[in-house]
Amino acid sequence: MGILGDSLDKAETKAFTRPIPKTAGVQMRFLVKQHHGSTKAVAQLLGISQRTVERYLTGQLKRPRRDLATRLANEVRKRWQPKVRDKAKKTAATTAGIVVETKAQFGYSAAPGTTDDGRERLLTQHLPPAYAARLFDAQRAGATEQQLQDIVAEGLQEIYFKDRGRRAQGLLVKFNNIEYIEFDI
Repeated sequence: MGILGDSLDKAETKAFTRPIPKTAGVQMRFLVKQHHGSTKAVAQLLGISQRTVERYLTGQLKRPRRDLATRLANEVRKRWQPKVRDKAKKTAATTAGIVVETKAQFGYSAAPGTTDDGRERLLTQHLPPAYAARLFDAQRAGATEQQLQDIVAEGLQEIYFKDRGRRAQGLLVKFNNIEYIEFDI
């Protein structure tokens, strides 16, 4: 996944009411439970042997290698508190909206003679629920990074640059060279 998809996932994790399990054994038990008791499925998911999964379950192994620990934590995080995630997404998509903080270069297509040259900006902007809904729907449908970027660019164009249609009527904004982006639900 790209920078926008990862940032959306990170925003969802901020809604968690409980932290993810800390130890490898508990994380492994959680994944096995999610896969209906199949240690083979968890082994394939993590790229390790089925016997290694079983050793974590019995407590014979306690500390995974760094790369395995990262993969394990990421897989648990993806599946942790799905109802809480869904509720946060629904709230953002229907009533609250989403906050975007980004440092990126914005380019413009505007009427000749305007002074809006493209430049790097640091923006923090609240986008209405309609844009949050579009982002989550696109992410769920498997949208590309560029498609997610286009939705955010359109939202920033309409809300920030055009001030909800009150100025800069012919302005088209391009979202380029994203240095970082964070979402908050």
